[in-house]
Amino acid sequence: DLPIKLRLNKRKNIVRINKRKIGRSIEERDKSIETREEFGHWEMDTVVGPQGKSKKVMLVLTERKTRKEIVYLMPDRKAQTVVKTLNMIERKYGERLFRDVFKTITVDNGVEFSDAEGLEKSRRNKKKRTKVYYCHPYSSCERGSNENANRLIRRHIPKGVNFDKKSKTEIKEIETWINNYPRKIFEYDTAENQFINEMEKLTG
Repeated sequence: DLPIKLRLNKRKNIVRINKRKIGRSIEERDKSIETREEFGHWEMDTVVGPQGKSKKVMLVLTERKTRKEIVYLMPDRKAQTVVKTLNMIERKYGERLFRDVFKTITVDNGVEFSDAEGLEKSRRNKKKRTKVYYCHPYSSCERGSNENANRLIRRHIPKGVNFDKKSKTEIKEIETWINNYPRKIFEYDTAENQFINEMEKLTG
């Protein structure tokens, strides 16, 4: 009487093999970052379209203290594309300011973040520009700000929508909406204003 046929699978003894460690574990991240009191600690993730249909993906960065959102539309989900996008952001801020604004970046174990060295090294002088930390597998809660931001993106682009049909301008409009959304946590101030205040402290 069930609407879907019930399938009974025999139990198998499965031995789980730990994934190869890509880089620095979140366990090594300074515990003070969890308090969100210091500016400059980010979470990074990708938002993907329907599998097999959408080649383009969104790279999403969320600053933990201010909830500032940076969203870039990328042509694919390759590790070198993520590094190129981070290089673009570094070029926008400048090498010195980038190091102060992006002190750390926390990511998951996705293949797009597998080039830990490329993410951490400056595009020009190859010095360290940030520290990248990797979450435990299947632990999206360790990037809670990212997950909340992705839900806001999904208000505009629901699951199943092909990103290939989206333009960079449309994605930047969504980014602007998120950053100017009044937030209860800031007494209904915006992430954009919070970010500007922190940047003024850095630049004087």
